[in-house]
Amino acid sequence: MSETPRLVVDADGEVAPWRQVHDQILQFVVTGALPIGSALPPIRQLARDLGLAAGTVARAYRELETAGILETGRRRGTRVAAAPEPPGPADPLAAAAQEFVRTARELNADVGTALAAVQNAFREGP
Repeated sequence: MSETPRLVVDADGEVAPWRQVHDQILQFVVTGALPIGSALPPIRQLARDLGLAAGTVARAYRELETAGILETGRRRGTRVAAAPEPPGPADPLAAAAQEFVRTARELNADVGTALAAVQNAFREGP
């Protein structure tokens, strides 16, 4: 990773490695450390550098591509396409829901299981 800031992954941390890669790249884009047009290392190279499986890095890149932050072209490789949109009006319930969905996905819970957990939490109270 010559031009890109250094990524650090804690394999023993509570946050999944793909999420650590995702969040750090996103932070680099937001802060301008990775400006629009910056090239990222190929998936296999970054995975090797970080001691991760290629699929782990591929997931982080794919999530960022889906969000429109990265774009991948055959000849150009993976590059920063855009900075994320600034957040709209604060909606704490929506933010909490997003965090819950992120956690449920990391736990491989399906929608039914996740919804049941929310319903149970409501029934049990605070």
